[in-house]
Amino acid sequence: MNSVPLLTITRRILTFFRLTSYPVWIGLSLLLVLLLLVPQLKTTATQVPLTVTEQAYLSAHPVLSVCVDPDWLPFEGIDSHQKHVGIIADLLSLMASKVGLKIQLHPTKNWEESLMASKSGQCLALSALNQTPEREQWLIFTEPLLEDPNVLITRDDHPFISDIASLTHKTIALPRGTAMAELFARDFPHLTIVYTDSETQAMQMVSDGKVDLTLRSLIIAAHTIKNAGWYNLKVSGQVPGYGNQFRIGISQSEQTLRTILNHGIAALSEQERQQIMDRYLNLKVVSEVVTDYTLAYGLGILLLAVIGTSLFWMRRLSALNQQLSVTAQTDALTQLTNRHGLNLTLEKDLERAQRYQHPLSIIMMDIDHFKRVNDQYGHLTGDKVLVQCSQILKDNLRKSDIICRWGGEEFLVLCFETSQEQASHLAELLLEKVRQHYFTEVGRVTMSAGVAQAMPQDNAETLTKRADTVLYKAKHQGRDRVCVGQDNLDSMADILNTFAKTDN
Repeated sequence: MNSVPLLTITRRILTFFRLTSYPVWIGLSLLLVLLLLVPQLKTTATQVPLTVTEQAYLSAHPVLSVCVDPDWLPFEGIDSHQKHVGIIADLLSLMASKVGLKIQLHPTKNWEESLMASKSGQCLALSALNQTPEREQWLIFTEPLLEDPNVLITRDDHPFISDIASLTHKTIALPRGTAMAELFARDFPHLTIVYTDSETQAMQMVSDGKVDLTLRSLIIAAHTIKNAGWYNLKVSGQVPGYGNQFRIGISQSEQTLRTILNHGIAALSEQERQQIMDRYLNLKVVSEVVTDYTLAYGLGILLLAVIGTSLFWMRRLSALNQQLSVTAQTDALTQLTNRHGLNLTLEKDLERAQRYQHPLSIIMMDIDHFKRVNDQYGHLTGDKVLVQCSQILKDNLRKSDIICRWGGEEFLVLCFETSQEQASHLAELLLEKVRQHYFTEVGRVTMSAGVAQAMPQDNAETLTKRADTVLYKAKHQGRDRVCVGQDNLDSMADILNTFAKTDN
């Protein structure tokens, strides 16, 4: 925008307010807003520099056909005029303008139809979706266009959920065809999934008591609960590692297009992203020229009511999430640190030990034949065994050691300033303490352990995997023993194939 048109607009604004009965300060305010927007308009118009190959591609393919989720507001939707609207729509439009690309909507009736249209080649891209192994069969993905954590939504009387893996005999409503539905079906087989046609239907089923919980975007959870009047719902937990990273999915042959879109995504500033988010998640006030101020006063009162309601829900969600952050790192049954809590510090502890060349070892422990305990004595007795085992281990560790419930009947002990040999001795001591204990109803219980010391090239994943591998080796060799990590260990596949021939 150059100075000549801006000067013309300024004159017209001041003339209009001079010839009408409106206060001049309103005209000056409007002019100030216009001047503040000029730098942003210039920034938006700036395009990203592209290579000759990328420019040639855009010359040959200036239009990108896109399939979207038509019923996923405020993220995205298709309005009555068959127009793509919502947060994703605005981000996509802004990103496309930065690389000189035109977006063309391929309308569909629902998300499943959009997936089918993408698979059949009717549209070249899907606007925003999580990357999953199933979708990688026909799509390649850009960098995240928008990142957003998910939270668990339950009725108000449901207890907080610190570890979703500990839930049993629960039902969860998830929209069919979504990434979270695919991942939860794979990773949480103990949950019964009820598939729905939309997120709104999933929330309604929780509100009506037809299912126990659902998964919802944190960004819009409070917004949706308030607007739909679901005051009997609350945020009851998070599922670490299952947040949303919305990427553009493109047909596998379009490598050059993915590079171009990544340029546009990288050019989106945090300020631009936040402005788009605020446009949909905050109240929008539209001014129009009126001579009767009664409507304006009414809107002002309504605005105050909405702001008051929003502040109430923000404070309530803040309190809920504060309580959640305290319980999210603790296992509800054993009161030990849970896997999420240990993962928050394990990588840093490992890096510190490697940097200063200090020994650090881990012990992976598992209760032998725990499935038999549950099958023969019931899950309540099994829970008592887990609690007693955790207390025995905790009572016999050093003050510097950290123990967590790794999952199910597995425990992990993090040993600082401890070599593999020293950790092996400690593991033998712990196993002996468990052997000597008499468990009510069950009698004697044994445990197996795998020990691994951190190597210079290790990260948290490789270190825990090596410990888990030698734990399975201890199981294979007869249980009730300690195995130590070695460079020439049998492969995990060989151990699991042999171990599968016996029960747990």
